[in-house]
Amino acid sequence: MIAATRHSDGRVAERDALLIMMAYRHGLRTSELSGLRWDQIDLKAGAFHVARRKNGSPSTHPLRGPELRALRSWKRQQDEMAPYVFTSLRGGPLTVRTIHFVVAAAGKAAGIKFPVHPHMLRHATGFYLANAGQDTRAIQLYLGHKNIQHTVRYTELSPQRFKNFWKD
Repeated sequence: MIAATRHSDGRVAERDALLIMMAYRHGLRTSELSGLRWDQIDLKAGAFHVARRKNGSPSTHPLRGPELRALRSWKRQQDEMAPYVFTSLRGGPLTVRTIHFVVAAAGKAAGIKFPVHPHMLRHATGFYLANAGQDTRAIQLYLGHKNIQHTVRYTELSPQRFKNFWKD
């Protein structure tokens, strides 16, 4: 078992890294991270059943190697009856406030000169997918947007948007 590295402020480094990876790879809101339960994750099938907040559309996302390894490792360190993925040292679900702190601390540690907040990871997901040339409707479904206008902001600035207009 991989031993969790504890920070001086009591946070668990492995949990925090997993939280940031999941937030970014799946475009999760803070409330979705806080409420994320193990019964939403199928480690055998490599699937994550995303329950969106703010009236968003639920979806199922694939889980890849690094996520699966990190999730399995973190699960082994938790009480086997823990219903929540991201728990405090006392075993309860992380609060939205704690998640904000975790992401802000990671931003500082990375040398980012401006305040970083968790929703920036969700936006980064949208911009990454748009820049990778993903279809706007697919991004909409992936992020759980009911209204495509919330998704269009990511594709408006993408240099890939006009890439294949002319083939010469």
